[in-house]
Amino acid sequence: MQNRPSRVLRLIREGQLPTIFKINLADPRVIEGAALSGVDAVWLCTEHVPNDWIGLENQIRAARVHNIDSMVRVARGSYSDYIRPFEAGATGIMVPHVGNAAEARQIVEWVRFHPLGKRAVDGGNIDGQFCLVPLLEYLHHSNTERFVVLQIESPEALEHVEAIAAVPGFDGLCFGPGDFSHRVGKPGQIDAPEVVAARKRIAAAARANGKFAMASGLIAPFADLVAEGHKLIGIGADVVAISGYVKQRLELVQGHIQALPAALKPAVRSPYA
Repeated sequence: MQNRPSRVLRLIREGQLPTIFKINLADPRVIEGAALSGVDAVWLCTEHVPNDWIGLENQIRAARVHNIDSMVRVARGSYSDYIRPFEAGATGIMVPHVGNAAEARQIVEWVRFHPLGKRAVDGGNIDGQFCLVPLLEYLHHSNTERFVVLQIESPEALEHVEAIAAVPGFDGLCFGPGDFSHRVGKPGQIDAPEVVAARKRIAAAARANGKFAMASGLIAPFADLVAEGHKLIGIGADVVAISGYVKQRLELVQGHIQALPAALKPAVRSPYA
């Protein structure tokens, strides 16, 4: 009995640039569609999305069936909230709003096994193959083939980013440009100088400490992201893809309607209809 290794970690170790696609919708078929399209990992969320754990388990299973990684952004909580995705078979977690090195050390202590941390041992879930994997093999695999990403999203956290990055036992840092731009009084302006400088500083701190930087989206010219040291590349989100596609198709139909001969063209709709 053997546990599945991380696709993301393998590709990063090989010098590749793995991709990750954010999923807000709850249907596992969305995961399957993303996997069949060629993405390397999916990003699930319990911070902003009202997912339940049975639904998440099915999404994680769908990723595993198609040999892609799943990363769950956890809600801020107790150690149980952080290890539950791993026990459901997720390849990684992202912890949002990490503010300092003490918090980073606490997270590592909660989610890593000896000798890296003090995570409680179970092994009776899918991550331990329901106790079919020998204990020491299970502990080693969990420490080496499961990844932990910490998210830096505020000016206060940025001031501690070098100390956070120096904490051993986690794998990557991810900049949150939306929250950071909001916190510096420039909501949504992810190309503002303060926001760009923060992104670069976080990536530099990760690189200097042997961690990878994750780009939450294509928030800069691609070559800039790679030059800064970003290794895991967010390519977008399902809800953005669907709404963008629907708008594009509606605009196409409206263009066809406008081009119709007068005899075939319907009356102009009321904006209040």
